[in-house]
Parts: sequence; C-alpha cells; structure tokens
Amino acid sequence: MNQPFRVGIVGCGNIADNHFQSYSAISNVHVVGVCDVDLGRAQDFAAERGIAGAVQSVRELIELGIDALSVCTPHPTHEAVVTEAAAAGVHILCEKPVATDVASAQRMVAAAERHDVTFGVVFQRRFWPGALALRAAIDDGRLGQPMLGHCQVLLHRGTDYYNAAAWRGTWAADGGGVLMTQAIHYIDLLQWFMGDPVEVSAKAGTFVHGESIEVEDTAAALITFASGAIATLSATVAASPNLGSRIVVTGSSGATVNVSEYPEGSDAINDLWAVRGEERAIDVFQDGLTGDIPVAEVNAKLLPLHKLQVADFVDAVRSGRAPCVSGREAMKSLQIVAAVYESARTGLPVRIGKGSTEAQAFPHLNQVVASR
Repeated sequence: MNQPFRVGIVGCGNIADNHFQSYSAISNVHVVGVCDVDLGRAQDFAAERGIAGAVQSVRELIELGIDALSVCTPHPTHEAVVTEAAAAGVHILCEKPVATDVASAQRMVAAAERHDVTFGVVFQRRFWPGALALRAAIDDGRLGQPMLGHCQVLLHRGTDYYNAAAWRGTWAADGGGVLMTQAIHYIDLLQWFMGDPVEVSAKAGTFVHGESIEVEDTAAALITFASGAIATLSATVAASPNLGSRIVVTGSSGATVNVSEYPEGSDAINDLWAVRGEERAIDVFQDGLTGDIPVAEVNAKLLPLHKLQVADFVDAVRSGRAPCVSGREAMKSLQIVAAVYESARTGLPVRIGKGSTEAQAFPHLNQVVASR
C-alpha cells in the first residue's frame, strides 16, 4: 500500500477524465501518462491535468513504467490494448463493453490469465447502494431464489449524440446500439441478480434513428437462466423524455425488489422493497419529469461510482484478489447481448454456455429447460 502505483490511460475521450479523477483520489496512486492515436489530444489532456507523459501508442505508454492502465478507447479496439498490456505484465481496467464479440472477450480473458495480470471491467453501477442492497437480500435469503426478473431501459439519445462522433451507431466501430452501448450496464446487473444466462429469444429494430445509425435503437428479449429463472428485457434510446432504467427481481419467497435509476446517472434507489416485514415504496417520478439529459452530464454524475470501482480495482491489484467485475464476469452480459442480436437475426432462441440444460434451483423445470 505504501509503494507508488503508476497508472496510464489509453484513449483521451469523454470518459477518460472520470478515470483520471478516480485514480487521483487514491493515496499514492499517480497517473503518469496518457496515450491517444491523436497525439495532440493526448498532449492537451495531459497538459490540462498536469500529467507528465503524453504518447501515441500503448507500447510507448508501457515504456513509461506503469503498473496498470485504463482502456478508454472505442469498443473494437479493446482487445488489442488489453492483450498488449497483459503480455507486458501490466494490470488492466477496461471500459464496458469488454469487447464487441464473445470470441474477442475470451481471448482477452485468456491473455490476462496467461500472464497473471488483474483484468477488471467497468460496470460502476454495481456500486449503487440500491443494487448492493438487492444483492444482499438475495445472498442472505430474504428474497429466496430469484425466479422472475425484468430490466427496463428507457433512455434518450438524439441525432446530436450520434453526429458528435462518426463511430457511434455503427456495427464496425460501436459493435451495436442501445444494447451494446447503454443497456449493457443494466444487463450486467440483471445477470448478477438472476444467475448465469443460458437462453435468449429476442426481437430488435431501428424505429426512430434510422437516418443516423445502422444499429438497433430498440430491443426486447426473454432470457432464461441456469436455475430455470426467467426475465424480460426491454431497451430503447428513442424515449423522450429520458425515463431512466429499472430492474425488478421477484424471488421464491414472494418478495419483490426494484432498483430504479431516475434521472439517468443518479444513484439508483430501491423504489419498491416488498420484503415481508420491511415493505416500503417510493414514487421516483413524484417531483415530475426532468427531460432529456446530455451524456456529458450523465458521465459527470457517475464519477462517484467510477471512484468506487477504480478504488476496488487498485485494491485488487495491491492485495492479489479478483476485482469486483473481472473480465470473465463481464463476458456474461456480452453473451446476452450477442445472443439477442443472433436471435433477432434468425428469429430463433439462442443457447448460451455449458449450463444451458441446468435448472438446479427449480428441479421441476429440468425437463422443460432440457427439452427446448
């Protein structure tokens, strides 16, 4: 803990400042360099924050003598950065999604494990007090076995958002639409609560942003988990005003708990806590609707959560434990997104993983799940 911890940041776009501020808040942690394919942008970012090094490549950044780096580059570039850092023995914290396809994510995880480096992925909403409270209610048995879930994502992204960066809304550079870029945060939470996903049936479409993007702006899915539990997913970036997100979990005890984020970027609350003897409910819209929120404002609001996850990552490296969200754990949400896309494309259910015929928590469902 007393040894200086030297960090680099790869990619100097909007989210990079959250990483810089998060590392800077930790004792004896120093951001010593940044890199970007646009060297001028790296130099400007470094100069504004008093960072000594500004370079153009990951290799040059590693040569500054860093212990860890944050990956804040567009989604399809994650694999190249992660595998190069892992080979150099540098620990890695990567922005979500871990990759744009599952095979790429598997190669990244394998590289980190082969070189014995810590590999974490940013899903900072796991640090919401409301999310932690729901996870605790599952772990201590108050909810029982999760059996029914719902993830609702009703966000707004306008044409100005997509026009601000040419790579947004493309399959090649963004890897997908609302599911890959926005809803994956909430899909990660859903699977954290419900268990390992094993099957997805889905539909997706582009209903509003067809002139600006080539990916989906809206999707819906039915997800089955290894226990036999089921959940629905609905997501869009075409809602206006922005209505935030909600995750609902009902357990075998009969209890139901909601985690709601409204406005987007706010700390989520348990607006419904229907656990016997602890019942309470809150109307998240009681003060009216806030309207559409600029993405920069959302990112700024998420800074306290970034600080918590970055602190967890640094502690994981220093203590030799796994981070809160490892690369392997982050693959689960990516598997769901990939399965939604494949199901929407083919019109057929898509199976996930080796546990697709398991229904251990609900044994009477074994025959139903196995026969699909």
